[in-house]
Amino acid sequence: MLWLRTLRLGVKSLLLHPLRSLLTVLGIFIGVASVIWLLAISEGISNEAQRQIESLGADTIMIRSVPPPSDKLAASGVTPYGLTRDEFDMLLRTVPTLKSAIPIREIKRTFKYEDRTVEGRLVGCTPEYAEATRLTVDRGHFITDAENFRRESVCVLASDVAAKLFPYEDPIGKRVYLPEHTDFYRVVGVLKFRNDSAAIGGSMEAQSFRSDIYIPIKTLQQRIGDTVTRRAGGSFSGEVIELNQITLTVNSVDDVKSTAALVEEALRSHNDMEDISVVVPLELLEQAKTTRLMFMVFMGLVAAISLLVGGIGIMNIMLATVTERTREIGIRRALGAKRKDIISQFLVEAAVLSVVGGATGILAGIFCKPAVVLAREFVAKAYPETMAALPDVVRNVTPAIVPESIPIAFFISLLVGVVFGLFPAIRAAKMNPIEALRHE
Repeated sequence: MLWLRTLRLGVKSLLLHPLRSLLTVLGIFIGVASVIWLLAISEGISNEAQRQIESLGADTIMIRSVPPPSDKLAASGVTPYGLTRDEFDMLLRTVPTLKSAIPIREIKRTFKYEDRTVEGRLVGCTPEYAEATRLTVDRGHFITDAENFRRESVCVLASDVAAKLFPYEDPIGKRVYLPEHTDFYRVVGVLKFRNDSAAIGGSMEAQSFRSDIYIPIKTLQQRIGDTVTRRAGGSFSGEVIELNQITLTVNSVDDVKSTAALVEEALRSHNDMEDISVVVPLELLEQAKTTRLMFMVFMGLVAAISLLVGGIGIMNIMLATVTERTREIGIRRALGAKRKDIISQFLVEAAVLSVVGGATGILAGIFCKPAVVLAREFVAKAYPETMAALPDVVRNVTPAIVPESIPIAFFISLLVGVVFGLFPAIRAAKMNPIEALRHE
């Protein structure tokens, strides 16, 4: 009953100066809301990064052919580098933990149908490529083992290529022309839209699947070959690549690291040329989780500064209140109020400010996701060019509320109010009643 009376008196005292109380509450409100918002945004960024890595498969190992340093390239002519088909066969024979292995060859080419032309990527692969890269067939079928074995001139179109080359007709059964090789490929399937794969650290570049045409890898080997030549300004250059990538899937996630070490040892002949890169998504995922923790701690510290500022605001207001209410304190002491009663009175007022600021800050924090989405949509409509220039993570990330951040932020806001209200409360309680009564 005594605490209820103290609470009622504290609220009444705060309402005597509504604007001052509101501004004090605003400091705590901003601090709590910023804790929830910053942690939600950092969690969204982390989730997006982990999603990108997980889409590669935690039980996979990717070996990429990369251009060697310029000092290792031939001054003129054609430079062979990267993975070979013999090395692919060797890995199949010698690595006991493999569940599957997918050879991949990629070449930038021009695709044509009647008077329509598209620049894209010609990908030679096996049927397992679709599952490994999360490709979904919309119409027809993906490349089959029989088509690869017979080296058939068939192809599967990515959604954007199909839309551009065949805007008004069904592409299934039609023939796509490659001018560079004077070859025709019959369309046997069309894929559904697939989001781009974002760059992951320095280990893997961003990859787009929108402008791809997929053909059997044995067909590509027979009809196009391994040599890619370029002419620029009268000079001739080129490269010989048998395979751009080998994607290995292991039997168990526990075997990933040991298998990766075995693969690196088997391909150590490339160390001098520096023309391959081994990417292990599991290791990247572990690094991403560690980075997530560090990022959240950093963002939490930044938000905690806002709460600290709010606490200082409470202390300033309570000190001013103590000065203004010196005579009231003297009267209460003269009527028999003890020091603990005065301390309780001012602590309750500080706690009320903190609770109100914390509660409203939590409500604002919960609306983080819709607020960010609406803001992004507004910017996309009002400033489309600016939005397009932003990184993918800014354009696509969705904040994710961290459940633990809500009670933690509220508890810290209450603790800040009590801690910063304690000094003014003790100062008020230590006043001499006689001197307080004389105060004007």
